[in-house]
Amino acid sequence: MVVYFNNYSVSFVNSASSSSLSVGFYDESCPRVEDIIYEELVKKMSQIPRNITIPGTLRLFFHDCYVQLYIYDNNSERNTSINLSLAGDAFDIVDKAKAALEKECPGVVSCSDILAILARDVVHWWEGPHWEVEKGRRDGLISNATEAQLLMPKSDENITTLIRGFKSIGLSTADLVTLSGAHTIGFTHCIEFASRIFHNDTTLNSTIREKVILSCPFPKIDRNVAEALDQTSEFVFDNKFYKSLRQRKGLLLTDHVLAFGENDVSRKLVYRYSEDQELFFQEFAKAMVKLGRVGVKTGNEGQIRRDCKKFN
Repeated sequence: MVVYFNNYSVSFVNSASSSSLSVGFYDESCPRVEDIIYEELVKKMSQIPRNITIPGTLRLFFHDCYVQLYIYDNNSERNTSINLSLAGDAFDIVDKAKAALEKECPGVVSCSDILAILARDVVHWWEGPHWEVEKGRRDGLISNATEAQLLMPKSDENITTLIRGFKSIGLSTADLVTLSGAHTIGFTHCIEFASRIFHNDTTLNSTIREKVILSCPFPKIDRNVAEALDQTSEFVFDNKFYKSLRQRKGLLLTDHVLAFGENDVSRKLVYRYSEDQELFFQEFAKAMVKLGRVGVKTGNEGQIRRDCKKFN
């Protein structure tokens, strides 16, 4: 789960559009929207292990502010190599919530808003912070695999590239570090950190390296095998991810450079969050609201999809 875009992206922040969002957007048109979505989440959690659904849903929100990954065609964003590992259960819970909402208030709630609400709910479900979700997004009309491949981040980028990418969509270095805290839950596939364990990267904690190399043997790397991003408390949303970074236990290079890259703001914030979970929770909630404003379509832009898997 990576929460940023790389330096190929362009500025998507539209203050006019984002200012059209509001917490009470559906108060009259679909007043039970959040209750219905939560009810579907509860049903899903009773069927599938939460360690699959929760991080998958959160990652889906990070990777798709436009909710364009759902389109099922060969050239859609969902079918890029970097997105193929997105958990199917994350897509499924959005689809189920959409179906339930279409019965209650047809053609009203966007897939984009459903995902934003679910992202909040799954974090809170796993003992993380809670925040009010701004609503009023509309769904995109374009889903292009080539563009998505350029926009999505790579797991070996340095801190300078990461910061530049975040800046290009109106987010700060602090947002980068804060949103990366979502890696306290979830997993990453062996292929994403293989170069660090097989090239004997001395910046990676040797104990962690010895542990993960057992499940990711060289040279036949199973692309379906994954390891927890937070090797200390993978089933709780907390600040231990930052503690592990300070101990050089971050599997992804993009996580490691938050604590040891050449940026004082990033390094200091990793330290502060590792020492103060309440501060991390407060700032994570704020950063999620800010992320939810990136690239939004409102008013007459886009559409309200009847089915999240396809355009109307």
